[in-house]
Order: sequence, then structure tokens, then C-alpha cells
Amino acid sequence: MSEFPELIQALHSPDAYPEPPGKIELAQTQISYVFITDDLVYKIKKPVDFGFLDFTTLEKRRYYCRREIELNRRLCADTYLEVVTITRENDGFKINGGGKTEEYAVKMRRLPREAMMDVLLAENKVTPAMLTRVAELLVDFHSKAATGGEINKTGGIEAVIKNTQENFEQTEAHAGTIIPRETFQVIKDYTEGFIRDNTPLFYRRADEGKIRDCHGDLHAAHICFGERICIYDCIEFIDRLRYTDVAAEIAFLAMDLDHYGRTDLSESFINAYVAKSGDGELRQLLNFYKCYRAYVRGKVGCSQYEDPYIPKADKVKILAITQSYFKLAESYIRQGS
Repeated sequence: MSEFPELIQALHSPDAYPEPPGKIELAQTQISYVFITDDLVYKIKKPVDFGFLDFTTLEKRRYYCRREIELNRRLCADTYLEVVTITRENDGFKINGGGKTEEYAVKMRRLPREAMMDVLLAENKVTPAMLTRVAELLVDFHSKAATGGEINKTGGIEAVIKNTQENFEQTEAHAGTIIPRETFQVIKDYTEGFIRDNTPLFYRRADEGKIRDCHGDLHAAHICFGERICIYDCIEFIDRLRYTDVAAEIAFLAMDLDHYGRTDLSESFINAYVAKSGDGELRQLLNFYKCYRAYVRGKVGCSQYEDPYIPKADKVKILAITQSYFKLAESYIRQGS
């Protein structure tokens, strides 16, 4: 534990919690420490600045904790409870204690791990009917999500260009190591060419109200089949990654299902969404956005691989997964040619 910051070490002690936590587990993402107890989860934002997000001050972390709860209640209302303080006490740290506030955390109900889509996929327990339910939920969510005005401006073709350029800028240092240099260049050339050749389509989609305030991070690990479907952990830290064409949202989960080797379920999901929404045009953008989404997952893996607080043993697995996403991204170019 000595490699972790003092506060993170302290939260491994039951004394830091306002209720008996039972077993305490720590999970990490690129941007968060996640403490999992028997019934609750406490999510702390790392004080990092990746350019596309900035959590470097306490006030910023409090603000984005609040945003996380507000935005995630749209698709997972009963899970996100409140923002709590982590205070310094004479004998250490305490959640919602009486001392000086040192950190903030998002407090959530613990969702059943065995009901997560990624777990169910590994056990071959996901059916086309389950993907149809997810698709129908998303059609309803997208139809009610905000659109127009600033959302169209922020999430339009200029944002697509900025987001893709940012991806390549932030991964170029890994070209030739984590990602083969030829793969890097092929994906970059394809991306720039597709945007250039399909500019009218991007503008038309915006005019038709297809850019919405979406979830932004829709993959299998963020979908839980509990008493009702809960889609959680949306992007709260930058609007332009959440303001996007619904085609990009659908492509994300479809890509992830492809990554699990379940292209059959991917196609079932796409078909169900198109049938319910009537948006057949999104198929013209699917391979482009699948490539984009797979590349983003690869980029996230690059950051995790460099994280000094992730054990070296875990990085072997991270490297393999990261490289598989870059390979998948390149495969969509061949499919579209």
C-alpha cells in the first residue's frame, strides 16, 4: 500500500467509514480510485490533468462529483446517492467527518457484479432479447436528451475533428511501441479522409437533431441487468465528449460487443436500435465511429499503462487489451473499404 497517497491508504481501514463497510476492495480507472464495500461504493477522482480533463484542484473535483451524480441519474437514478466529504481527523481520515475537507467522493449503491454485461458476456449469458431491451431504453433516452443550440455547436463536425485529432496527438508517442506505427498512420489517414469525404452527412445529422446530450461512455462494463437496466458511469468531465451523434453512442457498444467476439449480438443491437428509432442513416457512420471508439479505448489503455499506481503485473493484461483495441480499430477500415 505504500505506493498509494496517504488518503487512499487510509480508506482501506474500516474506521474511515461512517457505516460498517465489511470487505473493502480498491479498483482503479484512468481517472478514479473506487472503493467498494459490501453495500456501497465511494468513487474519488484522481488529481490528474490529461488535457481533455482537469481534476487538479479540490474545487474542480467537487464540481465534477456533483456533475457525475446529476448526469448519471438520467439512466441510473437510484444508484447515485450523494457527494460526500473526506476529512482529516486526529487519527487519520474519515468519510463525512468533522475535520478539514481533504477530498470529495461520489457515494453510490453497489450494483451486483454478477449482473454486469461484461460478466454476463464472459459467461455466454447475454441474449439478443437483452440487447433489444438496451436498445429500446437508449432510443427513449436519446429522444428525450437535450439537443440543438450549444449542443449542436459543441458536438458537431468541429468537435469530431478536434476529438480525433486529440486522440492522435495523445497517442503519437506510443506509435512504434504500444501501437504499430503503420497502424497509427493508417487509422489517422482513414479518419481524416472519412471526415473530409462525408462532411455534408455530418452537417445533415446535426440539422436533423441527431446530436444529443448522450451517455458518452457506453460499453458493456457500464450496463447492469439488475431489477431494471442501469447504464452508469457516463462522461461528466467534458461536454464535447458527451455531446455527440447518437450513431457514435450506438457504435461504442456495438464495437465493444465486437471486441468480445460477439458480432452477432452487435448486429442484433444495431438492428433493434434502427428498428425502434427509424434512424437507418446511422449505418453509414457505424464503421467510422466504431473505429473511433476502439481507438479511444486504446488511448485509455495507454494512459493506464503509464499510471505509476497501477501494479506492473496488471499492466501485462492492460497492454494486451490496449493492443487488441488498436487492432480492432484498424479492422473497421478494411470492412468499410
